[in-house]
Amino acid sequence: MFSYIPISYLNDFSFCPRSIYYHTLYQDYDSGLYQHTPQVAGRAAHRSVDSGRYSSRRDVMQGLDVYSARFNLCGRIDIYVGKTKTLRERKKKIKRLYDGYVFQLYAQYFCMIEMGFEVENLSLYSMDDNKSYKVALPERDLPMYRSFCDLIESIQNYRLMETPFTPNPAKCAGCIYRELCDTAPP
Repeated sequence: MFSYIPISYLNDFSFCPRSIYYHTLYQDYDSGLYQHTPQVAGRAAHRSVDSGRYSSRRDVMQGLDVYSARFNLCGRIDIYVGKTKTLRERKKKIKRLYDGYVFQLYAQYFCMIEMGFEVENLSLYSMDDNKSYKVALPERDLPMYRSFCDLIESIQNYRLMETPFTPNPAKCAGCIYRELCDTAPP
């Protein structure tokens, strides 16, 4: 289905497999047409990292493009601190540690390892409340690692019209593509 899987799709697909379809359908349109306030705020919060203005320290890499041949993934890291060998994914506000967040971090981790970087620590950072959450390396959390591998396989094998789908009303209620989706509950 994909020549490569964008790292950001891991969280999106975890939320709802059909969101990837709508995301790719609308990628060339002005995001203001379909994104809600949380997505706009999240994008704005990442500007300093994406533009390389988050830190001027020499040991801090930010917004580095990464790729993994092993998992057929590509994307960007948020922050890598060389001194502590820490890879950090920033989120605007973490209310709960979703698997999709961890899977994005794992994807960045595997890309960095393949590219020759040493990564010994993983963390998620909630910008609004300045909280950090340590994440175990994949080799130290085998159930989560297996779930990550299963997710990659599910994305690679997903067929929108053929794969059985049951909407989740709680997720559908907060989905930015709800109005477009033919399976969203009323």
